[in-house]
Amino acid sequence: MSDFSITVLGCSGSYSASSSEPCSGYLVRAGATSIWMDCGNGSFANLQRHIDVRDLDAVIVTHSHPDHCVDLYGLHVLATYGLQCCDIPVFAAAEVEAKMRPLVSDWHGTFAWHTVGDGAQETINDVDIVFSATDHPVPTVAASLRFDGKHAVYTADTGPLWSPEVFGNAPDFLLSEASYTHDDRRSPIHISGYQAGELARSAQAQRLVLTHLWPTIDPLACRAEAIDGFGGDVVVARTGDRYDI
Repeated sequence: MSDFSITVLGCSGSYSASSSEPCSGYLVRAGATSIWMDCGNGSFANLQRHIDVRDLDAVIVTHSHPDHCVDLYGLHVLATYGLQCCDIPVFAAAEVEAKMRPLVSDWHGTFAWHTVGDGAQETINDVDIVFSATDHPVPTVAASLRFDGKHAVYTADTGPLWSPEVFGNAPDFLLSEASYTHDDRRSPIHISGYQAGELARSAQAQRLVLTHLWPTIDPLACRAEAIDGFGGDVVVARTGDRYDI
């Protein structure tokens, strides 16, 4: 089993699905390091099924839309009043802390906030992370994670004017949003399964996993068109899935 993996804590696009799929959340494990990447509604419960929160090394929040950040509130409550933790590193896009603040009268020093934008570079233990601003209406960052010679990319939310190519070609693993099927694109701020496949092919990704599907679209149709765009096999994320990088 690989020492570098991503476990899906939630993957529903924009709102929680009736199939009990929470919104976006992913547990990155790299050696002894554990990172919670995006904190969508419902994902915190699943995080606790996989790790002791006291073992969490950092949190990444890609943007301020609730389906990617709101469960950070639950972590704050548990860490502050239950575990008495402090200075948990939170690497968040601009506006996240400000938009969460009305929910919290006092952060109590539980989090050590770090605002990350386009081109920001951070290292969490042995994990090297680079951020890139995506094509989305609020400040949003995709994340490139490198550990032990392996490279994983998470697109976060994006329209078609951004590409994972900014992180260099041939990532071992690409976790890409694919909110719609191509003939039913309801908003320009997200991409379809076909577009996700095209972007993965342009970046020469070795593996492609689709996430953030709108709850009512057909995942098989989205996967099929992603395969057409990618030219290789594609997997649709499901809560609980673990991918070894």
